[in-house]
Amino acid sequence: MISLAGRDILYSWGKFVFTGMGLGLLIGITLSMAGIYRGMVEDAKALLDNSGADLWVVQKDTLGPYAEPSSLYDDIWREIRSMPEVEQAANITYLTMQIGKQDGDVRAMVTGLTPGEPGTPGWPPYLIAGRQITRSHYEAVADIASGFKLGDRIQIRRSRYTIVGLTRRMVSSNGDPMVFIPLKDAQEAQFLKDNDAIWKQRRRTAQNPAFNRPVVPDLLDAIIASQSVNPYVNAVLVRVETGHSPEEVAESIRRWKRLTVYTRGQMEEILVGKLIATSARQIFMFLVILAIVSSAIVAFIIYTLTLGKIREIAVLKLIGTKNRTIVGLIMQQSIALGLIGFVVGKISATLLMAPLFPKYVLLQPLDSIIGFIAVVMICALSSIIAIRAALRVDPAEAIGG
Repeated sequence: MISLAGRDILYSWGKFVFTGMGLGLLIGITLSMAGIYRGMVEDAKALLDNSGADLWVVQKDTLGPYAEPSSLYDDIWREIRSMPEVEQAANITYLTMQIGKQDGDVRAMVTGLTPGEPGTPGWPPYLIAGRQITRSHYEAVADIASGFKLGDRIQIRRSRYTIVGLTRRMVSSNGDPMVFIPLKDAQEAQFLKDNDAIWKQRRRTAQNPAFNRPVVPDLLDAIIASQSVNPYVNAVLVRVETGHSPEEVAESIRRWKRLTVYTRGQMEEILVGKLIATSARQIFMFLVILAIVSSAIVAFIIYTLTLGKIREIAVLKLIGTKNRTIVGLIMQQSIALGLIGFVVGKISATLLMAPLFPKYVLLQPLDSIIGFIAVVMICALSSIIAIRAALRVDPAEAIGG
């Protein structure tokens, strides 16, 4: 029976190879879709790991700083740092935007770092080239995925920054590369008003009915300057002293500071369970559609091949071949087609699709094993139509012509 199936495959090897390649591309896309979801989860975990924080203190009743806007006064970190269970506390800002460079722009998450040194929460844990930020203005460290190089000059709002360091796998939950700049610069970039807005603010202040006498120009400038100052950050990253429970420290901050605090597990649930949930459902729907399409293709091809050898099947029945032998012939051909497709799909997903995809694609061995089992099951089920057609063949057709 095995020899019979093998001989038939060799006889029509062209159909099997080209059909297997087409099926393999579908399987490769399916594996890549699973890898895209894995990559999104990995990006979210990398964002939390690289922050170096045990707790995220954000605006009360928000899911910030990654899922919702969050705004805190930038002096709150001192109160949190004074708590005996806290080892370090650092302000942080996040702003996803287009960063200009000479040949275009790049979408990135601009992160404002509090003054400190490597190891401070929020700072890149390591560099692959260059150095960390040492000045209080106009220096930046970028993830290598941004395409920036050491010495590049980039434009963020009104200011230009020099890339002094490069890091790797520092990305947002959406996969956007991160660019780190000093905190004061980031606050200015996030809340800076343009010239027209400043001029309108000056006019509104001068026309404020609360002033009963003309405003002195110096006083007017002082008022506008005070209104333009940005004393806000998006979150405070907290590292807990060894031996203390992050949950207990978080509860203490919630109780006494009246702020919302998330632990590592809670923040991961927000990123994966809320931000990525919709994308996960979309990917799952694509996987279902691809599985249906693959099943239809295999069923059609095997059915076509079976109809093409109706006479041969009739001859087999005429000489007394058992039905299970004919079923095994068709089933083996279907599974062989699936194996060719899986090999082509695995190679294309690993060598072509994953490296060229703009987002991080994580291909895990477990996904390949599950995919292999799914392909075999789909091919086996898809051969049922062809098997039914073969079993209905009348042996007399072998004589009739």
